[in-house]
This record gives sequence, structure tokens and C-alpha cells, in this order.
Amino acid sequence: MAQTYIDPSPANFQAFKDLPRDRPIHMLNLMCYRDVAQYPEGHVHHGNGWTGKRAYQEYGTTSGPIARRVGMKIIWRGAFETMVTGPGADLKMWHDGFIAFYPNAGAFFEMVKDPDYQQAVINRTAALTDSRLMRFEPGETGDGFG
Repeated sequence: MAQTYIDPSPANFQAFKDLPRDRPIHMLNLMCYRDVAQYPEGHVHHGNGWTGKRAYQEYGTTSGPIARRVGMKIIWRGAFETMVTGPGADLKMWHDGFIAFYPNAGAFFEMVKDPDYQQAVINRTAALTDSRLMRFEPGETGDGFG
């Protein structure tokens, strides 16, 4: 069974924290949803029987005000269609992806430390069977590859 990732490892999060915190960042998010959301035992939630995608939508609804308060904006969003370069169709594919803009890494830290966000993230964890979160330094855009 291939390894999956829902939350950052301590080493990966430390690498994130070691990068400059005072410049804008882009965060590429890739999500693979569970068929049925899996909440921790004993966790009371109103999403009994929700699909993973529905639980992720709830995460977006409940974390949205916090994300907006820190200046996060979704600058690109898409639904996966097919792999062009990479592993073949016999491997797991991503369901959805988006790129989030943060005015700086401090805004991201402020969001994830917020107590209301920490409650909202329970839906994210329940929703996903695998995910990727990658930090990029924003670059130039335009009509060429160079």
C-alpha cells in the first residue's frame, strides 16, 4: 500500500518554518477524498454519513472566515481530469486542487494556530484519504514558459 499524507510531518513543517516568513507565498493543495468521511471515535459531528468531498466542503465553510481574516485567497482551483506526465491511470489520482495565496507565511501560521481553525480542520482530516500541500515562491506570469 502506498504511503498517504494528511498532515505535515514534523520535519516538513520545520522546513516550512525555516523559510522566510515576510514575503508572499503560494500553497498548492491536492486532495483525494474518502468515499465516506472518517471522524475520530467519539467525535460528535453533524456529518454522519457525509462523503469525503462533503466533509471537505464543511471544512472550507468553517475555516473560510479565518482564512479571509489572515488575507488568504484562492487564486486557482480545478477538478482533476487526467494525468499527462506522471504515473499511469492505474495509480490513485487527485480529485481536486487549488492554489492559495497568503500575504506571508505569518498569515498561514496565524490561521493554523487559530482555535476555531483547529476545530474546523477535523473535517479536513475526516475528508481526505491523501493530500499534498506544497509551498511555492510566487513568480512572474505571462505568455511563455521562461
